[in-house]
Amino acid sequence: MIIDRQNFVLKEEIREYWTRRAETFDQSPFHGMRAPGEKEAWMKLIGSHVDRQEGADVLELAFGTGEITAVLLALGYRVTGLDLVESMLARAKAKHATAKSLSLYLGDAEDTREPHASHDAIVMRHLVWTLVDQAAAFSDWFRVVRPGGRIVVIDGNFVEKSLIKRLRRRLSTFLERLQGTSAHYIDWAAHNSILSRVYFNTGLTPEHLRKMLQNAGFEDFRIDNLEPVRSVQRRKARLSDRLKLGLSESFILSCRKPNA
Repeated sequence: MIIDRQNFVLKEEIREYWTRRAETFDQSPFHGMRAPGEKEAWMKLIGSHVDRQEGADVLELAFGTGEITAVLLALGYRVTGLDLVESMLARAKAKHATAKSLSLYLGDAEDTREPHASHDAIVMRHLVWTLVDQAAAFSDWFRVVRPGGRIVVIDGNFVEKSLIKRLRRRLSTFLERLQGTSAHYIDWAAHNSILSRVYFNTGLTPEHLRKMLQNAGFEDFRIDNLEPVRSVQRRKARLSDRLKLGLSESFILSCRKPNA
């Protein structure tokens, strides 16, 4: 087996980056579900894209601290989760210690090692933008999902090229300091270094992702924005947090593996 040394090093940097963020990750605006009604909004949106009955087998990739995991469990799915980061795994396990239909493991989203056609759906949030070998990942997901099963991607374009976006982020940071708020720590130097070297280094758009997943064999695409969730998040959010909404041009995209 030939190992791509550059990809290996980058993946280790990605692991270390998320390890450092794990402790306060739920404090980051719009990662932890803090707004009243937010979980229910996610349930409605994700449930419409997974489009499976209670009891379906769902694979969650890059579950982080287990926030979307809670949504999938509330929808009645049997969830298997894989994450690259031990500290995220520990926090998610603690958060869902009493869950009966959940199995969480360390694992690589680009090579899940899951059995062929073993899941009715695969769900992920904020994973695709970090993929080092997107072709390997898409091929593996096609193998793992059952015929007729769906892939659900929640992600966004994190390349902030416009001056307006950069000004909004700076204003948000200024307001946090003015309010005496302890902002969730993000190592922006590490973030930008990683972003510059991943496949989607010029930005991730649903149109681009759709073409790639279509080439991997998927069909029946659905693309929506996250406005049903964002409108709930905005209700009691501080101005500093509301300024961050829309910076990543977030979306939810799902597609289906053709029936056998």
